[in-house]
Amino acid sequence: MRLMGRDAIAIIPAAPVRKRNNDVDYAYRQDSDFHYLTGFGEPESVAVLIPGREQAEYILFVRDRDPTRETWDGRRAGPAGARRLYGAHDAFPITDIDEILPGLMENRAKVFYAMGIYPEFDQRVVGWVNGLRTQARNGRHPPQEFVALDQVLHELRLFKSRTELDLMREAARIGALAHVRAMRFCRPGRMEYELMAELVHEFRRHGADTSYHPIVGSGANSCILHYNENDQPLRDGEVVLIDAGCEYQCYASDITRTFPVSGRFSREQRAVYEVVHEANRAAIAKVRPGNHWNEPHEAAVRVITQGLVRLGLLKGRPAKLERDGAYRRFFMHRTGHWLGMDVHDVGDYKVGEAWRVLEPGMVLTIEPGIYIPRGARGAPKRFQGIGMRIEDDVVVTKSGAEVLTDGVPKDPDLIEALMAEPHVNGARAPAARTRGKARRSQRAQA
Repeated sequence: MRLMGRDAIAIIPAAPVRKRNNDVDYAYRQDSDFHYLTGFGEPESVAVLIPGREQAEYILFVRDRDPTRETWDGRRAGPAGARRLYGAHDAFPITDIDEILPGLMENRAKVFYAMGIYPEFDQRVVGWVNGLRTQARNGRHPPQEFVALDQVLHELRLFKSRTELDLMREAARIGALAHVRAMRFCRPGRMEYELMAELVHEFRRHGADTSYHPIVGSGANSCILHYNENDQPLRDGEVVLIDAGCEYQCYASDITRTFPVSGRFSREQRAVYEVVHEANRAAIAKVRPGNHWNEPHEAAVRVITQGLVRLGLLKGRPAKLERDGAYRRFFMHRTGHWLGMDVHDVGDYKVGEAWRVLEPGMVLTIEPGIYIPRGARGAPKRFQGIGMRIEDDVVVTKSGAEVLTDGVPKDPDLIEALMAEPHVNGARAPAARTRGKARRSQRAQA
């Protein structure tokens, strides 16, 4: 409200309920901006900020209490709960918004609003302003300017508070546990969707949910960046790339690990993996206050270009290949993005024409990769079908960086050691038990 100024009003609607099919709704997830400002998790709600207003600067419009509907759909806070539990200075039933909100907009010069996100609500906001204009002769003065809400709000969201960082640490911890569980569960003959089930199980048992549809791509599928079918068998001699994160109290983690289905990298797989691993570490080393946003990417590109030359996938001088963008054949995406309440979180990457300088409290991903699809022109056949990506969640601190996702191994030796351990949950049995089961199966077949 300080950034808005005393002559402004902000209107922030909650996310609408969305239909999945027929009479079934998608699981409700609150709008990130609305949650950031209110913590209020119900649909059919509107938050209003009115700086300098004596009676109430922060107002919520919410669903009224309704015992019949609450029996079907769950409990509601109601206006009294919005005040008592969520700190609103005042609250009203959402059914009264058409009567109350236009009066709150009177004599305000600016309306801060995110136009275009919810088109149906856009029409209501414009209707309220136009209604005030028709009554100008009666002394009712409408706002004269619409201002994009994200000009102020998304700049605030870019810098995480201590509480937000604690939530992101927990999301990263749970995400790391899930990736470790998937590594332990993996073995030839199982299906990609079985690994996804292990991930989701671990998320849910810690009170979290998926922050996006998990990517579980084995073999050639590891070269498809947004692969989501997750329906192929895991084959001996191939790698599997898992890109999966969880959402904990509306804050996301985003983790990628690549590992061998059999538990041991082949020579070619390890050679590619070690280049990506080195690029991941080089990029993280550039995450520190004072460096600009693109420095981690530049570091990753340099390592990957040199590595592609060593592997024989590119020919020429690395510096020229880097300048020419030749690496993009095998590394075609950026090295990271902002992370927070949204997986691809809000915040500008440039200020004017210059890359943004990193500051404490910013959170970003670091995710270099190399992808060598089958049939790739000029690529030795022994490398084809190998896709590798390593993704970590990193906080910019006062002195450098904190890697939130170091709970899941990425050193190739540590991955192999983890996958060689005896495991619980029926994931990977000790060798003696495995041989015993095989003998019993043979006797049964006989």
